[in-house]
Order: sequence, then C-alpha cells, then structure tokens
Amino acid sequence: MKQAYLDCSAGISGDMFLAALLDAGFDPRHLLDELKKLSLGFYKLKRTRALRGGIVGTRWEVEVGPDQPRRKLGDIEELVGKAAISEGVKQKALKIFRRLAEVEGKLHNQPPSEIHFHEVGAVDSIIDIVGACVGVEALEISELISSPLNVGGGRTQAAHGSLPVPAPATAELLKDIPIYSSGVEGELVTPTGAAIVSTLAARFGPFPSFKIERIGYGAGAKEFPQHPNVARIFIGQALEAVKAQPGLPGEELVTVIEASLDDMNPQLYGYFVERALSAGALDVTCTPVQMKKNRPGFLVTLLSPPEGADALAQLVFEQTTTIGLRMHEARRRVLERESVEVETPYGTVRVKVARRQGKVLNAAPEYEDCQKLATEKNVPLKQVILSAQAAYVQKSG
Repeated sequence: MKQAYLDCSAGISGDMFLAALLDAGFDPRHLLDELKKLSLGFYKLKRTRALRGGIVGTRWEVEVGPDQPRRKLGDIEELVGKAAISEGVKQKALKIFRRLAEVEGKLHNQPPSEIHFHEVGAVDSIIDIVGACVGVEALEISELISSPLNVGGGRTQAAHGSLPVPAPATAELLKDIPIYSSGVEGELVTPTGAAIVSTLAARFGPFPSFKIERIGYGAGAKEFPQHPNVARIFIGQALEAVKAQPGLPGEELVTVIEASLDDMNPQLYGYFVERALSAGALDVTCTPVQMKKNRPGFLVTLLSPPEGADALAQLVFEQTTTIGLRMHEARRRVLERESVEVETPYGTVRVKVARRQGKVLNAAPEYEDCQKLATEKNVPLKQVILSAQAAYVQKSG
C-alpha cells in the first residue's frame, strides 16, 4: 500500500499542497489535461521554483481576473459533477466543498446550500482542491497521514475583514485535529488547506514507519524570517508491503523498542511481559545493565511488527516506570516453521519444526505439552521430552 506523510510544520494551503504533489512527481501535463475538463473560464497557471528560508520547492500560482463569480455549493456541485473527471476525484473534491459549506453555514447561521463561497469559491481555490484530488489519485496514494498543523498567530485579512488566526472557518475545520503555533505572526493554515487536509488525511500524528520513495516541497506565497514556508510530502510504501526482501526468504522488517529501567518493582515485569505478548509483541527480553549513579538495572527489549510499534510503545509507558524509550527498524531473518504431532507412551506432543529451503534445522517438543503430560503421568519432565524427540526422529526418518 502506498502511503504519504504530509509535514505541516510550516502550515498548509491549497497551493502549497498541490505544489508539493507536483514537486514529488505529479505530472503537470496530466494536471492541465484534467483541469481543462472544468468549465472555469479564463485563468493562467504558473509553476516555478522558489526559495523559502534556504529550502527550494515548487511554487504554484493561479492568475485570474479581479471579478470572480460568487458561487454557492450547488454551483460548484454542478461544475464538478459535469466534468469528465474520474468518479473518485469528483467524490473527494465534492466532499471537501460540502465540508466547507457546512462550516460556513454554521458560522453564518445559514443552510449550507445558501452559503456564498468567497475565497474558496474562486477559480484558484477550485483548481487547488480539484487538482489536489487529481494528484493524490495520479500518485496512487492509498493513505494520507498528516503531522499536527502549525496554524501561526496574529490576525489575517479576509472577505469579512480582519480575523484572528486561525480564522473561524479554519478553526472549525480543524476540530479534533492536533494543532499548535510556533509563534510565527501570520496565517499559516488557510481554510482551503485545512479543508483539503482534514478531509483527505486518514490520521494525524508522528512520522510513520514506511519506505520513502519520493519527497516533494511545496513553497508558500509568503517569506517569513527564520521560518521556511514550505510544506513537505513524503511518498512511499507501507511497511506491510515491503516486509519480504527480494532474494532473502524468511527475512522481514521489525521494530525494536528498548527501555532502560532502574526503579521498577520486579513484580511488575512479569505482568508487563504478558500484556506485551498479548498486544502483539513478537518477543520480550530482559537484560541486566549497569545504570548511571552505579545503580543496577535492566534493559527491556521488545520486537514488534512495524504496524504495531506505536501501540506497544504506549504500553511500555503505561506499564513500566520509564520516561523514555528508543525505537529503530531492524531486519530479522526467521526459519520456516510448522507444528507436527507425535505420539509418545505418555500421550500426544506437538513438535515445532524449523526449516530453511526445505531442510530441517531444528525440531523441539512444545514445553507446555511435555509439562502437562509429565504432571499427569507423574514422570520426570526430561523423560517426556526425550520420548517426544525420539518419536519425531522415528516419524520423520
């Protein structure tokens, strides 16, 4: 599955999002071909390279006449609905516009259908919204993940006059989405940018674990001191899709989670291990270590599938006394495994068989089976294990 991560540490606008997609490889000729299918009248498109705070990216501009028609939601639905663009692009674009209409309607105490779009009803915003949906589809992005949004501060000028940042419409669109301000005076997230990201992003959070294939930089219109006004998009493959390494059978990617502890009651460790294994950890180990201030401690190490690492990291914080941990990706090579049953004088025992390229390298009786039979038959555990090993050799011989 192809994923994309949108870095909104410099904020986001419609033109920055589309510019980042173009910078990441979205074919501008395909964009122009799709935009021609919209009956928007005269406009001029401009794609350049721009430097923002020492970082160069693609700058995307739409030039239109001063008199833009005041469009309602129905006008835009008709405009997009009649266009010969893909159904997926239509549905995503219309969802964004309907979301904007609902927010504006709530703010102005009017039905969404009666709202006159101002900035977002103009040709440039329509192009940014439809173009963003075309770009996501063209780049085959199945899941968009976004960072928390840096909204800026101060005030901004809009059709309704001077408004606080984030503007009311932007604030409504960003409900239940993590936002912050780095202290920059200015509007870093526009209503169009907020509508696009809040609609298209599946989730918000830290950078996910995935294999990066492309990076795109979308430059904003303004230049801020000591604040590169650039949105970044990272596009790549989800780790579930790249676990198997070509030419290396049995090799996969895992996330290693480590935490050093010197102040936890050892009684808590056994419970933690049970919780971690039931939560999907592939393995949990404990290693004695020498900590600072000459304290004895131990290093807890968990192996996790990459997609489950965040949940297990949270479990470590909840169930241990650590205040920090380390996470990194590692390659793990495992043998092919299967379980076979053998009959012994004491009962049935499962044997774990490990192979590589068809050759048996290890065969070990399941401890729980042997322990159960040893208890039931009142015989030494080692006797049951030896009997199971002999039964397997005879069966496979």
